[in-house]
Amino acid sequence: MIAILTTVVLDAIGVGLVMPILPGLLRTLSGAGGADTHYGMLLALYALAQFLCAPVLGALSDRFGRRPVLLASLAGAALDYLLMAYAPTLAWLYAGRLIAGITGANVAVANAYVTDVTAEPDRARRFGQLGAAMGIGFIAGPVLGGLLGAWHLRAPFAAAALLNALNLALVWRSLPESRPAAARAGAATVNLNAFASLRRLRGGPALVPLIGVYVIVALVSQAPATLWILYGQAHFGWSTPVAGLSLAGYGACHALAQAFAIGPLIARLGERRALALGLAGDALGLVVIAFANAAWVPFALLPLFAAGGMTLPALQAMLARQVDDARQGELQGTLASIASLIGVAGPLVVTAAYAATRDAWPGLVWAAAALLYLLVPPLLAHARPARESPAA
Repeated sequence: MIAILTTVVLDAIGVGLVMPILPGLLRTLSGAGGADTHYGMLLALYALAQFLCAPVLGALSDRFGRRPVLLASLAGAALDYLLMAYAPTLAWLYAGRLIAGITGANVAVANAYVTDVTAEPDRARRFGQLGAAMGIGFIAGPVLGGLLGAWHLRAPFAAAALLNALNLALVWRSLPESRPAAARAGAATVNLNAFASLRRLRGGPALVPLIGVYVIVALVSQAPATLWILYGQAHFGWSTPVAGLSLAGYGACHALAQAFAIGPLIARLGERRALALGLAGDALGLVVIAFANAAWVPFALLPLFAAGGMTLPALQAMLARQVDDARQGELQGTLASIASLIGVAGPLVVTAAYAATRDAWPGLVWAAAALLYLLVPPLLAHARPARESPAA
């Protein structure tokens, strides 16, 4: 587990290094007028490529092993960052993002790897540790990126490329294959049609409702992901340092909850009750922030939002139980594909809704996000898996 957690941390640091600096590079290459448009198009291109390719890469990891697919993903990311570091034109950036999207299965393969090497009762805790590792990377990456970017605009991209090259070497030397040869030989034939992969997973009676819950959780998460800084500065009057501190606190609370709280909570309550508790905490936080006017309130709500961050590990463990070992990579690739698509559409919908309603009620988007959780209980009622965690 140490090797895969280290891999995830380094991967997240690489992403955190470059994304805050990318708009500046775009302004250099395109001029101030076109930077925003190109930024959105690059995000959309990456998400579209990942939506189409992540399920296929997950299935390939079932058939040929986790290591080769993870190595290919890291190589694709390193090439992307290298192209960004030396890009003389925008075309280089588009080529790099396309390559990264096509090969971008790091998180999906890491989740499948954890499923391979972890017994069912302990999976939620391990998924939580993966989430915490990503959180640490996303906290450290922007800090390092800001420092390097102040020295030279392209330095963070070169550093991210080097970091991914080191990560690739680490996986090559230290990460054993988690799929035995016999299991790989017995895996289903890989279908290069991503939509066929999505259709093929619509099998078990509990799987479809749980994927529905996953979609809702991913949609709701777009509210804080998109509005946290924007809303904090506009509604609460946060300064830039306070906004940065709040974001660091948000990430730190999520990382701590996923690393240390989710395991004991599931051992005591079971996955289903832990999921319900996390959703309730997150919903309460969303409702309170919708009506809040004092600048300190979001800081007081961080523990509630951290409880919401514990829902995903519990949900991932429940989802993993619905698919046999030969299809775990395909499942995780499908989840990554869904998350990627929501990650592009979500911010567009959230910002448009906020712009349309902020004069009438600035907190309406937060309240609407909380209301989405009302769709979860009916879905869970239809998701009665044959096997549950011991405490469930």
